[in-house]
Amino acid sequence: MTAQTDSRDRRPRRTTRRRVVDTSRREELQRQAEAIILAEGFTAVTMDDLAQRLECSKATLYSLASTKEQLVLAVTRAFFREATAEIEQAVQAEPDARQRIRVYLTGVGTAMRRHSHAFYDDMVGYEPTAQIYRKNSAAAAQRVHELIEEGVQSGVFRALNGHFAAQVVAVTIDAVQSGVLLESTGLTAGDAFSELGDLLLDGLSSGQATFEPPAARP
Repeated sequence: MTAQTDSRDRRPRRTTRRRVVDTSRREELQRQAEAIILAEGFTAVTMDDLAQRLECSKATLYSLASTKEQLVLAVTRAFFREATAEIEQAVQAEPDARQRIRVYLTGVGTAMRRHSHAFYDDMVGYEPTAQIYRKNSAAAAQRVHELIEEGVQSGVFRALNGHFAAQVVAVTIDAVQSGVLLESTGLTAGDAFSELGDLLLDGLSSGQATFEPPAARP
């Protein structure tokens, strides 16, 4: 006797449905969400708040990320990824090995102006984003080290402990981002990195370059 399958038992399995949002709309929402989080931090911002301010449903917002935590991680990674790409493009466009460090630090200062102290505090206070921050800070120190070594090889910088100088830059970046250095000096982030560039270039200079005396500068 052959067993027969009851067609009534063939029920479709339920799956979680997400709203399908076109690519351009998703990219725009992600940019807007990123702007809010970078400006205000993410501790006090809820998905309900974001949905209301972005004038979209929560289902649409969840098409960007499955949780608020995932959205925050995506925003943090995107910030560092985009900043790194912009800085490297400017560095590669600078032919003078000596000036590449200044260009790099200026780029870091420009990128920092895109986020607030509130975002920085939230980022370093939340371990998953703190890990992203530490990874990128280490990468920045390594990049400065590479730029110093390039200058040494080309003869515009004197040979010294490039790793130490790079770590000084990393510590300074952290002090500027936290606001500690700016509060104690009264400098803006851009001014602080300009000063840091001057200190590095004057300290690293091999003495082979020709400089105008201060009185001759416009």
